[in-house]
Amino acid sequence: MNIHPTILADHALLSAWRQDLHRHPELGYEEHRTAAFVAQELATLGLEVHTAIGRTGVVGTLRRGSSDRAIGLRADMDALAMQELGDIPHRSVDAGKFHGCGHDGHTIMLLGAARALARHGRFDGTVHFIFQPAEEGGAGGAAMIADGLFERFPVSAVFGMHNDPMLPIGHFGMQSGPMMAAAQMFEVAVHGRGGHAAFPHTTVDPVLTAAQIVVALQGIVSRNVDPMATAVLSVTRTSGGEAFNVIPAKATLGGTLRYFLHEVGELLRARITAVARGIATGNGGDAEVAFLPNGFPPLVNTPEETALAARVAATLVGSEAVNAAVTPSMGAEDFAFMLQARPGCYVLIGQGGERGGCMVHHPEYDFNDAIIPLGASYWVALAEEALASAR
Repeated sequence: MNIHPTILADHALLSAWRQDLHRHPELGYEEHRTAAFVAQELATLGLEVHTAIGRTGVVGTLRRGSSDRAIGLRADMDALAMQELGDIPHRSVDAGKFHGCGHDGHTIMLLGAARALARHGRFDGTVHFIFQPAEEGGAGGAAMIADGLFERFPVSAVFGMHNDPMLPIGHFGMQSGPMMAAAQMFEVAVHGRGGHAAFPHTTVDPVLTAAQIVVALQGIVSRNVDPMATAVLSVTRTSGGEAFNVIPAKATLGGTLRYFLHEVGELLRARITAVARGIATGNGGDAEVAFLPNGFPPLVNTPEETALAARVAATLVGSEAVNAAVTPSMGAEDFAFMLQARPGCYVLIGQGGERGGCMVHHPEYDFNDAIIPLGASYWVALAEEALASAR
C-alpha cells in the first residue's frame, strides 16, 4: 500500500486520539468535546477554523496557491445511543453511548489528512475539512447545509468515506449513481373503541386492526412496486393496551421505508396510507398515517467524482483492490444531503474481511486503527489529485 510518510509517522498519535474519542462518545448535536478537540488541532495546524455550523459542526479551511478551485472532505463525529459490550482498554466511559459505527475513526482519518496536507500538501486551491454532527438519525448534514455550509465554504465537489468491516483491509468500494437508499420512518395510529375483552362485540378492536394492517403492508412491495425497482417496507414496532382483559381504544405501529427512486417512495407512501385507512375503516375504526420528516434521501454518487475516487484509491492499493461497482445498499447515509447539494462521491474503506465479524452497530464493534494511515492517505491523495497544480 502507498501510505503517505507523514501519516505513517503519525500513526501512533492518531490511534491514541481515536481511542480517546472512543472512550468519550457523544451523541448527535452533543459533540462538544469532540468538536473542541478537532477545532483546536486544526487551529494548531494554522487552518482557518469555524465552529457551531449546524449546531456542533466544524469546518477547517486550508488554502494553497492562487486557484479558486475548492473541494470538501467530510467526516462524521457522533456516536450511537447504545451500550458497548466489548472488553477493550478504551471502552466507553459513558453508559448508553458508544462509537459503534466508527465515526471516531472517520474523524481521526480526516484530521490526520489535515495534518499531512497542512505540512506537506501539494495542491493549488482550497480544501474544506468538514466535521459533521448528528449523522445517526439527526440529519446533521442537512443542518450544516441549512446553516450555509456551501455558501460560506463553496466547493465544486464534496467527498465522504465510511469504514466497512465486511470489506478486507486494503480495499475500497464505490458505485457511480445510487449507492445507498433513501430512508423514511412512518407511524400509524389506529383508533377504535375500547371495552372489556370478554365482550369484544361491543368494541372496535384496534389491536386486531393493527395486526391486519401489518400483514397487508407486506403486500405493497411485492404487488405494487415494479419488480425491476428496489424497495423495502419493514414494520419494526407495535404497541397497544396495558391490561390482559381490556381491549384498548388505540394501537400504534411504525417502521421504515427504503428505496432508490423518488417515484417509488411516493408510491409507498400513498399505498401505506390507503391500506391503513381502508382496513381501519372496514373494521369500524380509523387510522392516522404520519411520515416522519427526519428521513434521508438516496445517496447518489456523480460519475466524474466517482471515477476520480476510484483512480485515487487505485494509486494507493492497486486497481485490483478497488471495486468501482459495489452492490448498492438499502442502508441510508446522511451524506446524501450533501450529495444533493453538490457533486461528489462516497466510498467504503475496508477494515475487516471476515464475514461474521463485528459489523457496525454491533455492541462489540470497534474501529480498526490499522486502517487510519490508509484512510488518511486516501484523503491526501484525493485532495492533491482534485486540485493538482497543473490544471
